[in-house]
Amino acid sequence: MIPSSLSTTSRLCTLAASLALVALAGCSSTRSSVSPQDDHAKMQLPPGWTEADMQTCMVAGTPGKMHEQMNKGAGTWRGDQTMWMGPGTEPMKTQCTSTVIPMMDGRFTKCEVSGEMPGMGPFNGFGLTGYDNVQQKFVGTWVDNCGTGIWNGTADMSPDGKTMTWNYQGMCPLTKKMTTMREVQRLTGDDTMTMEIFLTDPKSGKEYKAMHTDFTRTSS
Repeated sequence: MIPSSLSTTSRLCTLAASLALVALAGCSSTRSSVSPQDDHAKMQLPPGWTEADMQTCMVAGTPGKMHEQMNKGAGTWRGDQTMWMGPGTEPMKTQCTSTVIPMMDGRFTKCEVSGEMPGMGPFNGFGLTGYDNVQQKFVGTWVDNCGTGIWNGTADMSPDGKTMTWNYQGMCPLTKKMTTMREVQRLTGDDTMTMEIFLTDPKSGKEYKAMHTDFTRTSS
């Protein structure tokens, strides 16, 4: 849990950065005759703030190369899945559709997944992904119709930009404790990728491979 003082500071910084971006950037379609410098001169900084403080917040809120890389995954993807309910269980085959859409001017992407869970019926999931310039990490959340909890995770990208390794945390319904989900995404072509999910078996405490999906982009 974030300490209240840090949480308040973070909110103030975000709010100030948002106000600054509105004042300095505005809507590109209505700002042809006004320069950012003119707007900045009219804006009064919060007590104790410096120009450097404001610039730091603005840089933290500006999309960069990592966001561009993240947004390359936009489009609709068809997935062929193999799932295992636990270690040593028989594999189950199914299919899914994943739709990835950039949002908030490229700062985040939302991912909506639909498919069929063998023996359980329709599956629907929703993920929100971004790159946090402050943490220098990809960040994400995940929810689906198989549970009532929210999974939160962070990820790092390989130097070649082809592999993303996620580590999510959420509550295990059996142990009533936090557990980990590891997800590895690998680009295998311009419009193909694989995704592997590894879970912790609540009975043995060991990690096992729970899912393998081969994705093909069908539209961008």
